[in-house]
Amino acid sequence: MTTPPAPRILIADDQVDVLEALRLLLKGEGYAIETAASPAGVLEALEARDFAAALIDLNYARDTTSGQEGLDLLMRIQALDPTLPVIVMTAWASIELAVEAMRRGARDFIQKPWENARLIAIVRTQVELGGALRRTNRLEAELGMLRDEGKVKLIAESKAMQPVLDMIARVGPSDANVLITGENGVGKGTVAQALHAVSLRASRPLAIVNAGGLSEGIFESELFGHVKGAFTDAKTDRVGRFEMADGGTLFLDEIANVPMNLQPKLLRVLETGEFERVGSSKTRKVDVRILSATNADLTGEVAAGRFRQDLLFRLNTIEIHLPPLRERREDLPPLASYFLRQHANRYRKRLTGFEATALRALTEHAWPGNVRELDHAIERAVLMAQAGEIRAADLGLKPSGDAPSRLDEMSLEEVESFLIKKALARFDGNVSRAADALGLSRSALYRRLQRYGL
Repeated sequence: MTTPPAPRILIADDQVDVLEALRLLLKGEGYAIETAASPAGVLEALEARDFAAALIDLNYARDTTSGQEGLDLLMRIQALDPTLPVIVMTAWASIELAVEAMRRGARDFIQKPWENARLIAIVRTQVELGGALRRTNRLEAELGMLRDEGKVKLIAESKAMQPVLDMIARVGPSDANVLITGENGVGKGTVAQALHAVSLRASRPLAIVNAGGLSEGIFESELFGHVKGAFTDAKTDRVGRFEMADGGTLFLDEIANVPMNLQPKLLRVLETGEFERVGSSKTRKVDVRILSATNADLTGEVAAGRFRQDLLFRLNTIEIHLPPLRERREDLPPLASYFLRQHANRYRKRLTGFEATALRALTEHAWPGNVRELDHAIERAVLMAQAGEIRAADLGLKPSGDAPSRLDEMSLEEVESFLIKKALARFDGNVSRAADALGLSRSALYRRLQRYGL
């Protein structure tokens, strides 16, 4: 098992003998030590690396008694990293100075000359408290931003799905990057969750992001995070998805739709694990396994110059292709029963199953929207059902002949759904090109795909 790195402590003082004495004392307690001789050196170190705590003097060459230079530094440290525990020290101590230092963000106060045992105890306590605060912030971010799907439910009894199950069992426990391909709605996200669940990272976060649904303006902030003041709406620091997934797995859905000019930034973090938050020059490093998914032909996208070949190589160490629902019809009854139980519980309705006509309608339907469309159809049926079983009429499925021949016979939603299907078919499932043809943004088209179960 890998030994965790020693907590890194930053010590700042303009006296060389003080720096050396503190370095030797804290190094003997198992800490990694870095020193700075001025406020500028402190800020430079904080911009470059993360620290578990900082021990800073309040007085420097400009003013050796008032502590004002150290108090100003405290405020700048708080702006850079409000979670960093800062312990201040001075030979010119007073109650007023200690109170002001604590008001500006210091966690504790030490008077020179110090007592070794007390100093060590304070540093140890603040390192532990700082680590707890950062873990709490990360958990809050995960709770607010990660999709919590509960236990993975992968229903796959058909012969067509056996190669998929075999591949999950073989590559899931590894750290290999996996590219999951297949039509819209086939369950690529569920497979990603299954891969994470059987991996050695299962106890760590699974962060999920629709990479294609991010506009260029928020792409970097969403994936890499930002610091306060990086742009107009950046009121506070924000943790990005890569940091949230550190030690775990990041699932990038709709990867083919990442704009070409943003692909090098994604490639860099995949190759090195390094990135910077928007507005910061501090390089951060994460250990993340990448799962990605697309309904597009990435090889064709590479040939057309819309996707980087080196990025594709990084993403598809292993490729898992999911067959459409029409090619795995043996899975229809168990999937329908699963969705029925889910939605019946959600809407508090007592439903025992499907009438024979409803089962026949389910098996005869073409399911162009795959498992997602089936889920939506069952949810509608649960809401519409008035008896103890789902009837064919409750499902509201259109005949397999597809859309009516006359547009004036269709509702506005049916027309919109029909045109979206045609556009996706014309561009072989490429969401970006279909959105352009329909005069929609990618995010607007994604919302409609979700609404219509496509």
